[in-house]
Amino acid sequence: MGSPGIKSCSDEEFIHLVESIGALKTARHLGLTERAVYRRLGNIRKFQPVYTPTQANIDHPDRVCFELKNGSVLIGSDFHIWPGNESTALRAFKKICKDIQPRAIVLNGDVLDFPSISRHPPMGWEGIPMPFEEIECVQDHLSDIEQASPRGSKKIWTLGNHDARFEMRLAAFAKEYKNIKGIHLSDHFNPCWEKGWSTWINDMVVCKHRWKGGIHATHNNTLNSGKTMVTGHLHSQRVTPFTDYNGTRYGIDTGCVADPYHQAFSYAEDNPRNWISGFAVLTFKDGKLLLPELCSVWSKNEVRFQGKIIKI
Repeated sequence: MGSPGIKSCSDEEFIHLVESIGALKTARHLGLTERAVYRRLGNIRKFQPVYTPTQANIDHPDRVCFELKNGSVLIGSDFHIWPGNESTALRAFKKICKDIQPRAIVLNGDVLDFPSISRHPPMGWEGIPMPFEEIECVQDHLSDIEQASPRGSKKIWTLGNHDARFEMRLAAFAKEYKNIKGIHLSDHFNPCWEKGWSTWINDMVVCKHRWKGGIHATHNNTLNSGKTMVTGHLHSQRVTPFTDYNGTRYGIDTGCVADPYHQAFSYAEDNPRNWISGFAVLTFKDGKLLLPELCSVWSKNEVRFQGKIIKI
């Protein structure tokens, strides 16, 4: 009995043969040259739509996604909260939350500081808070934000590198306590705060604590992600538009809610800092993002927002 020949083999059967036994054996099976097998395979794939999974449609377990047609999202990063200190931007964050009644609040990383469990040695002999003191203080501040926010609003906490110190320390030195209540950072806070490494809004805006570094980080974040990307970590606060054939998107650094010259940053040795204390507000109209707005500290008791100086 002779070989079946290429004409009697459907495209589906042909692809199955190549994938299961390889091009050389397929050529021998059909009585063809190997070059002819590759030629037909190329012609099939040229006209056959192929589904390729993208990073956008992956169901990632640490990704919080939601849709927002109309309304605002309040986003702050780098709170670095210490007991006994409430920065101007943190007070403003609570006030703006109450004033604009956002549909979602995103704490975009480093809400806690955890200097006592840092891999970096402390500067000098100054006192630093213990983890339980920080956690209790942050619980109080988040409770204020919860009370200021509208009923039913989404509350999301995308973890930052400082937040991660808590569980990383325990995983490294107390791994035998795994799965005991209290080991996870989320055990200590109201479960209304959804935790993840990133937040996706309308599949067009990505909020995560950090990605690219350097002075061009916001430009490179939106250029390389293909999305509007909101980050913190660098504390610099800026909005960088980027326009191509797909339209305009933005790279956004929300700045730091912490005071840039707080003791938490004593490692900077009193050097000048290209940091701005504040946060961001994103507003959506019919599912589309309007120009992002920044709220920045103006003085000890004032912030600048929407063209106004607001007393805090």
